[in-house]
Amino acid sequence: MARFSDDFIQQIRDNNDIESVIGSYIDLKRRGKNLVGLCPFHNEKTPSFTVYPDTASYYCFGCGAGGEVINFIRNIENLDFIESVKLLADRAGLKLPETDSYDDAIAKLRRRIYEANREAARFYHETLFSEKGKAQLDYLLGRGVSPKMIKHFGLGAAPDDWHALAEHLKNKGFNRDELVAANLLRSSEKNGKRYYYDAFRNKVMYPVIDLRGNVVAFGGRVLDDSKPKYINTSDTLVYKKSNELFALNFAKNGNDRKLILCEGYMDVIALHQAGYENAVAGLGTALTPEQVSLISRYADEVALCYDSDEAGQKAVRAAMALFSKTGVKVKVIRLEGGKDPDEIIKKHGIDRFGRLLDKADNDTEYKLSKLREKYIVETDDGKLNFLREAVKVLAFCDSIERDVYAMRLSDELGVGKEAILQQIGEVRKKENYRKAKAELSTAQKKVQNLDIAADPQRLKNVRAAKAEDTILVTLLNNASFYKNFKDRLSEDVFVTPVNKHLLEIIIKRLEESERIDISHLSQYLTSEEVSVVARLLANQAMVSNTLKECEDCLLVLEEEKKKRETPNLSQMSDDSFLQLFNSLKKDENI
Repeated sequence: MARFSDDFIQQIRDNNDIESVIGSYIDLKRRGKNLVGLCPFHNEKTPSFTVYPDTASYYCFGCGAGGEVINFIRNIENLDFIESVKLLADRAGLKLPETDSYDDAIAKLRRRIYEANREAARFYHETLFSEKGKAQLDYLLGRGVSPKMIKHFGLGAAPDDWHALAEHLKNKGFNRDELVAANLLRSSEKNGKRYYYDAFRNKVMYPVIDLRGNVVAFGGRVLDDSKPKYINTSDTLVYKKSNELFALNFAKNGNDRKLILCEGYMDVIALHQAGYENAVAGLGTALTPEQVSLISRYADEVALCYDSDEAGQKAVRAAMALFSKTGVKVKVIRLEGGKDPDEIIKKHGIDRFGRLLDKADNDTEYKLSKLREKYIVETDDGKLNFLREAVKVLAFCDSIERDVYAMRLSDELGVGKEAILQQIGEVRKKENYRKAKAELSTAQKKVQNLDIAADPQRLKNVRAAKAEDTILVTLLNNASFYKNFKDRLSEDVFVTPVNKHLLEIIIKRLEESERIDISHLSQYLTSEEVSVVARLLANQAMVSNTLKECEDCLLVLEEEKKKRETPNLSQMSDDSFLQLFNSLKKDENI
């Protein structure tokens, strides 16, 4: 990949203050000279994400995500390095260098996929209003979708034709490889020959649009009751279904930071048509931690609006478990009078849905109501079993909630409030101890395994890896030290591949008198390697940053290198031992 100049990268950094950029995605609170917040890359209730203005970097001690402002945009917007630079340049009003040298193959392919998707969406929308799309248009109008909503969501029709879209896009200058990469074209093999065909045929088409307004994928629905009901775009260079939500590009613009989370496209469209423009939906899969993290960036409260059948209620329970790891408040809409919001609005009107939304259960009420359905509280056994489960639900409510619900249960069941609160306290003690122990163990494993997963050699060479880390972070802070041991410091004394690669790049840039801060290194590294640099900077308090410490670490590495190069005589064959003996004898002139 061709590179941007150091001066331009510096401009990007200077004009995109890391605090303000990250602060536009998550809430940050000052803690001393640094800032902390809930990590946007994994679910958490306690902030482990730290921004370091001094080094213009960030690091999460929970999941290991880290980097500088470009890497943040890279990961949170699911972009490559070049696209991230372009986004930040646009944000700062900077003009990109007058060159196409940075437009590498991957970046070009991503751009072509965006363009192909946009043209495909236009083709499907136009087809909807042609004779070939009559059946799909009749279906949408029959479902009560207004022409305004059809235009608003860019709905369309895939014709009943194996090659219609491919031919259209070919005439627009797209080649087969680009269409396959976009998952607009699929293939199969028969009799040793590969055949290519349109991925979507005879379907109602729902374009998926990301937060920046790009068409990234499609959902296609059959016109009858055949299975599968929906066919969706597979993951591509520009789309990962676990990271996206349908209609969030519209819903994010609300002022009250509330979202309604539905199951499918039509539920969302029906709610938007009814005036609830904060409705969103997943994309053909169960709700994912990544989608929950995305929701938490735009909402403080989410109302779960899932189907009333068992599958829908199972999805509610799974979603509540995911949201419990965030600070997002959850409510559950009970869809009385219909299986989904679309049906309720059609049968009973918009006002009925509004009333259901207003009286939506909070997560505690929902869980208690499900327990009441499970146990017959009129019997002593049923009452005891219900209470045993109920106190577990109430154990992790806030103190006011615990008091209110303990009073309600006391009145409902004829059990003393204090007795209920005492049981809640016992559960809290046990669960807090278990949770703290589990979280500590998990955190320790995460921290230990983050680097190991990316660099397995760390586990086998812990002493050397620590020495490498110290040298790297010291060089990052004191580049002038390099001249003191440049003749001894080379990649071959390093043993862990990631650190070895970092050292290689640092030495090359030092030899060329170029900057080696994290911002200028980032375009030479993978996103994971940038996170490693961020981890080094985040943990630099444990490093003295002295020339003496560097010297000591270099001695450790040289010692470890000698160990690696020294033959293990106990494991040598007789022939190998004899060969080694003869060579030593020759060297010593014995």
